[in-house]
This record gives sequence, structure tokens and C-alpha cells, in this order.
Amino acid sequence: MPPDAPNPPRTAWLVLALVALANFGNFYVYDSIAPVADLLQRERGFSDTEIGWLNAIYSLPNVVLLLVGGWLVDRFGAGRMMAATATLCFAGAILTAVGTGFPGMAAGRLLFGIGAETFNVATLAAIVYFFSGRHLAFAIGASLALGRAGAFTVDLSPAWMPAAFAAGWQTPLLAAAAFAAASLAASLAYLAIERRQGVCAGSSPAAPPAFAWRDAGRFGSAYWLLFALCVLWYAVIFAFRSTFSIKFFQHAHGLDLAAAGAINGAVYAAALVATPLFGWLADRLGRPAPLLAFGSLFLPLAILAMMSAAFPLWIGTVLVGISYSLVPAVLWPLAARLVPGGRLGAAFALLSVGLNLGIAAANLVAGRLNDHFSAGADNPAGYGPMMLFFLASGALGFAFALLLYRRGRTPLRI
Repeated sequence: MPPDAPNPPRTAWLVLALVALANFGNFYVYDSIAPVADLLQRERGFSDTEIGWLNAIYSLPNVVLLLVGGWLVDRFGAGRMMAATATLCFAGAILTAVGTGFPGMAAGRLLFGIGAETFNVATLAAIVYFFSGRHLAFAIGASLALGRAGAFTVDLSPAWMPAAFAAGWQTPLLAAAAFAAASLAASLAYLAIERRQGVCAGSSPAAPPAFAWRDAGRFGSAYWLLFALCVLWYAVIFAFRSTFSIKFFQHAHGLDLAAAGAINGAVYAAALVATPLFGWLADRLGRPAPLLAFGSLFLPLAILAMMSAAFPLWIGTVLVGISYSLVPAVLWPLAARLVPGGRLGAAFALLSVGLNLGIAAANLVAGRLNDHFSAGADNPAGYGPMMLFFLASGALGFAFALLLYRRGRTPLRI
């Protein structure tokens, strides 16, 4: 924490607990579409294109909002922005669960997306303020890990609340809205701590400078190779794992809903422990570029394994889990090393904008491919084009990782 901050250590740990709880609910709501995808198709007649839109529409507003989200946190403080954006997220989760038809659900997901990414920026600012010392890396890692536990929990939801899924598509989404309410409550509790302590974490007395596109022109080629990898890798991970994977496991591999959710959740279960370990390894070795190439290779290999009947399904999900643990642990710290500190905010904003565009596009392309080739329980082969699309995107991402590794060896060692 800042040297003059009056906050005792126990307050900082309470802040971490509240931020972790808030992240848990936010991750749960984002991933709540995949477990009900098959129900939405059977009970509401949604096409895969429409299902893809429910996650794609989350990302679209953040193409613009991420460029100003950090400015808003700097201007108004973490506490107020956490409370405001958590309110939007809760309203979006409610609207998704009760919305009439596809337009109502899509409006709910759009509202959730408007709040969620700026919410993430605000939670990070809160942790940085209260842990600006030797515990900072642990605090950030713990917050992200517990957030991912929310995604793991929603994947297992068909097993721990089967009655909700037996009742139809709506009850599981109402449960997601309850988790959004818990996230809002944690955000309000954090805001109360800020006010009681007389601080405004992350805020600046004067309005900070806004994002300037000219900053991007000063980034080197290594950054743009990392940017391309970031867009392609996140597009495959989130469009597959958070939208279509459970439905694919049900129809192409014959799993029931509970089993499909459990094996999909294994990705996050691995990341809970492995992500901070891989980050520690990257720090120890001091060679992030080879580790990044190694981690990105596992993604196309995982897609290949899941497309083939010769491999048990768990092999593919384990490979996805390794990639999901290794790549983020290296990618974001490496980005910080590739640009000057004064332009770090712009660099992170551009990466976030790019990955949101990639996720949105991949969701729409995958859904359209499934509809065009009539993918479903009666035609499992119809998922083949979608999987080939994910395979090609993952392989292209690996190619950019190799170029980044080559760029790091000559003339610059990354």
C-alpha cells in the first residue's frame, strides 16, 4: 500500500477477499451460457449463430469502452467504478435470465459486457492500491485464480444443481444472476471500506490523459507479434471453451450435460494452481518467448486431439488447461517488458481491444459454421468445420509465437 495510507494489513486482506468474491461472481456469469447452450437450442429454438452472439455481444462494446475504462477508474476511483459496473453486470444478468426471446437475452448480455471489463480494471486498481508491496503479485494471482473458480463452478453446475437444469434453461441463468448479486454486494462492501478509510483507490486529483492512438505507433514489431498471438489465442480459448465446448462434448462425444460440464471445468481447475507456477517459472528462467511458443503450441494440439476418436477426450482438455495456464502467465508480463512504462496503459488497452474483437468474431464464425453444416446431436460431423476453424486459428497463433521467439533471439533477446 502507499507509504502514507492508513490501512492496516488486515484491511488489505479483507479487500482481497471482497475483490476475489466479486471476481468469482463476474466469471460465473460470463461462462453461464455454455451449460445452457443445448437447452436454449432445444427449448427456445436458438440457432448456434444466436448462441454465439450471446457471448460475442459481450465483447463488442469493449472495443471502445476498454480505451476509456482505465481513464474512468483513474478519474473516479476503484470503489465507485466497481459499484457502478457491478450494478450494470447484475442488471445484465437479470435481463439475460428474464429477457423475451433472443433480443431480450442479447440485450442482457450486452449490458453485462458494458460493465464487466471496466469492472475488471477497477478490481485490479483496488488490489494495486492496497498491496503495493511485496505481496502484490500474490494478491493479483489469488484474485484471478478465485475468479476462475467461478468459471469452474458454473461448468460443474449441472452436477451440483441438476434440478435447476431439469427445470429448463431459465433457472440456471437466474442462479447466475444470484452470483452477480453477490458480486455487487462485495463491491459495495469494498466501497464502504474505501470511504471508512478516507481513501479513493486508483483515483487521480486531476483528470489523467486519455488514450492517444499515436502511442501505438511507437510500439515495436515484437509488440505487434504479441498482439496477433493474443487476438488469435484468446479467440479460440473463449469462443470454444465458454460457448460451444459443452455442446460439442454432448453431441460429438456422447457425454451427458453433467459430464460435459465437468470435463470442460477441468481447464479452469488446472489453471487455478498452474498459472502462478508458470509465472514463477518464467521469472526464474528469464526467457518468456520460448515458454510462450511452447504454451501456444498446446492449443492446436488440443483441438486436434478433441477432433480425433483415437484420443480420450480428457487428453484434449488437459492440453487446453496447460495452454490456458501458461500463455496468460507469460503474455501480460512480456507485454509490460516490450513497451516503455509511460505507455503501458495504452499497450494493455490495445491488447484487450484486440482480444475482445477476436473473441466476438470467433463466436460468430463458429456459430455460423455450425448452422451452415447442421451441427447437432443428429449430425456430430457438422461440428468438423468449426473445429477446423479453431485449429487454423490456433496454429496461426503458434506461428506468430514462433516469429516472436525468432525476433527475440536476433537482434533482441526478450
